[in-house]
Amino acid sequence: MTEPVPPDDIQNHLCQRVRELRKDRGWSLDALSAACGVSRSMLSQIERGQANPTLAVTARIARAFEMSIGELIETPEASSKISVIRAEDRQYHYRSDEFCTIRTLSPLHLEKDVEFYQVTFRSGGELKSAAHFEGTREFLTVEKGRVRVISAGDTIELSKGDSASYRADVPHAIENAGRSEAVIFLVDIYRSG
Repeated sequence: MTEPVPPDDIQNHLCQRVRELRKDRGWSLDALSAACGVSRSMLSQIERGQANPTLAVTARIARAFEMSIGELIETPEASSKISVIRAEDRQYHYRSDEFCTIRTLSPLHLEKDVEFYQVTFRSGGELKSAAHFEGTREFLTVEKGRVRVISAGDTIELSKGDSASYRADVPHAIENAGRSEAVIFLVDIYRSG
């Protein structure tokens, strides 16, 4: 049985966590304020440990980060060792249109340098991406169908079971190269520091 976490430790952790999550997303205090409806000055005080937010304010901040209050305030030693993403959980559907569906397979609430996706392309579907952060690479495995990968002027076609890695810090694209549905697993790895 784990020992209860003292309230002061929770407040200190919350202050640090809000600041880290905001910075990880590249948000200013104004952007977080707009996302959660809490004033910029209150958010600044929370991040500096000068204010203890109410439950309602904490819930608004958690919602802005697409988290539950528990996920926002949990401390690493109190968290479960197993994180599950259920197949039917729509919040993990990153994009869905008539040509392409992207489902994230990595937890949304983690500060991470790796993202994992399942991408389904219908006939004619494609995923065009602007350059990611410098040093970013993508790793792709074809589960079903055929795809074409374009990165830095290079083009390659891949079939079921094939894998490839390529630069993602340049404009790049993945296209369905066949007439039937294609499914891939895609990992983005961001170089840290």
